[in-house]
Amino acid sequence: MTVAAGTAGTAVTTATTNTITTPDGPFTVITADGSVLASGWTDDVGSLLALIHPALRPGAVEPVVGATPAVDAVRAYYDGDLQAPARLAVRQRSGPYRESAWETLRQVAPGERVTYTELAARTGRPGAVRAAAGACAMNAAALFVPCHRVLRSDGALGGFRYGLPIKESLLGREHGDRR
Repeated sequence: MTVAAGTAGTAVTTATTNTITTPDGPFTVITADGSVLASGWTDDVGSLLALIHPALRPGAVEPVVGATPAVDAVRAYYDGDLQAPARLAVRQRSGPYRESAWETLRQVAPGERVTYTELAARTGRPGAVRAAAGACAMNAAALFVPCHRVLRSDGALGGFRYGLPIKESLLGREHGDRR
């Protein structure tokens, strides 16, 4: 089965998708040419496709069953190799600040927590706190770009596309609270 996606004028590319079960629920990843385009705790491929920038959105998505590098990285993460998602390439497109913020987020280590203010400072634009928060909100590649490691300045969890219980679970796992 192929799920059609994309808009007129986009490159006709085929991506693959795979949904696996994790302790935090179903996790779906969409990849193309060895890079993660979108991922998250959902089994709704269409909702993930909508997060992909139109210039990168594939013309078709084919489901695959079994191991892929992205699936292996997610499983390794849940098995305790918290660095596994960082070893895969991610392709996202937006404006220069968001792209920089996403790259900066990939440098936040498992177990480390930063605030939106700290994230803005790490991007070299300490006054861009709202833009840093916007980059987290627009991140299509959850887990591979670890926006779950960003907290509000008062230490509260803040928001997370897949719900605060999952964000709390991920942070706990990264601090050794659960496996």
